[in-house]
Amino acid sequence: MSVTLCGASWYSQKYYLNPAFDKLPKAVKNELQILCVEYTEDVGGVLTIEFEDDRRPHFRVISAEGDARFDEIGSELKIKQMQRDKAELMEQLTMYYRLIVLGESAASRKE
Repeated sequence: MSVTLCGASWYSQKYYLNPAFDKLPKAVKNELQILCVEYTEDVGGVLTIEFEDDRRPHFRVISAEGDARFDEIGSELKIKQMQRDKAELMEQLTMYYRLIVLGESAASRKE
């Protein structure tokens, strides 16, 4: 089961932040919004950041069938760049998700 952290859609020109993450610092929320919106402006489609069973954030991309604007190769390159450039942010989000959202103890973090 996945839990969506946030996402943006080029089609609807909207950004979404899951209310379960509303207590994130404003700077982090702003950084996530910029990350998602810039991605969709660059390559199109819909980008979501979701937590999977491994409790880590994953980038998910969806595009409408026949969307000639969506750049599949650009999408893969952009995701790799974001994973590299935002590795520290993703680690911090993992810790937040495990401790605050899931309510895990510090001892269980060492798994």
